[in-house]
Amino acid sequence: MQTQPASPSTSTSTSISAPDSPDAPGGSTALRDLVPGITGMALVGSSVTVSRALVDAPLFATQAVRYAAAALLLFALARAARVPVHMPRGREWLWLAGIAATGLVLFNVAVVRGVAHAEPAVIAVAVASVPILLGLLGPFLEGRRPSRRVLLAAPVVVAGAVLVEGTGRTDAAGVAWAALALGCEAAFTLLAVPVLRRHGAWGVSVHAVWLGALMLAGLTVVFESPAELTSLGRTQWAAAGYLAVMVTAVAFLLWYRTVAAVGAGRAGLLTGVAPLAAAGAGVLAGSGVPGPAVWLGLLVVIVGLAAGLRPDRAPRSAPTLPA
Repeated sequence: MQTQPASPSTSTSTSISAPDSPDAPGGSTALRDLVPGITGMALVGSSVTVSRALVDAPLFATQAVRYAAAALLLFALARAARVPVHMPRGREWLWLAGIAATGLVLFNVAVVRGVAHAEPAVIAVAVASVPILLGLLGPFLEGRRPSRRVLLAAPVVVAGAVLVEGTGRTDAAGVAWAALALGCEAAFTLLAVPVLRRHGAWGVSVHAVWLGALMLAGLTVVFESPAELTSLGRTQWAAAGYLAVMVTAVAFLLWYRTVAAVGAGRAGLLTGVAPLAAAGAGVLAGSGVPGPAVWLGLLVVIVGLAAGLRPDRAPRSAPTLPA
């Protein structure tokens, strides 16, 4: 589920290795490691269309049900697959609670409150900028230097996402909410880096989701009423179910698996898939054929992904030095 650093050589000579070689932790660009992240981001993109059915639903109560259902599903799947889910210890509680508080709770609040001050495209563009943050900060948390290739490709992916999402009007409060949404989106991946090695994709997903469900349940009691859930119709319950199963349980597992395998910086480039999936889901929902800007954005994102994720060339053999 995650790569392990190569064992130190026991020979009588040492060699110099490139920091971004495929053998380094988080250096994989194998398609089998990228596909789970691509699929996870496609599911996240599809949630934009599905979530429109929940505009009038109680925010905290609906999200609490969503994450509670996802947590139960993840527990059941882990048990069926005989995957050990370790109990967090020490500072791990802080990392996992941080994922739940930022990536699950605050992110949803920022999006809902942000669209009251800004057009949805503004929030989407802010979130689409996350590859730059992940490319800069992710490698430091993993004990590596940022990849020059990823740093050059990240702005290209962001530019393509902006073309797909478009732009919109906002005020100062909208900018602040958009910045908060960006920070929360980045924290969802960055805060998982220190705990992924021990807990893996399964453990991080399980613990982040049930902690988020508890937090949202508390907010429901304080700001809403659980009784408001009785007002939800079949379409809204179906949307909540899709979000719980596909966009939470499945997408979380797929995303963290790729982060563990390729590193946060490279995985961050794959977030450019989400706006493309959102546009595709909109077409399937009957919103019409995208305009030229969307098609251009699609091409730019593909170019950025190809440039940032292409396999590294094998490093040149360095001269060996006597021990």
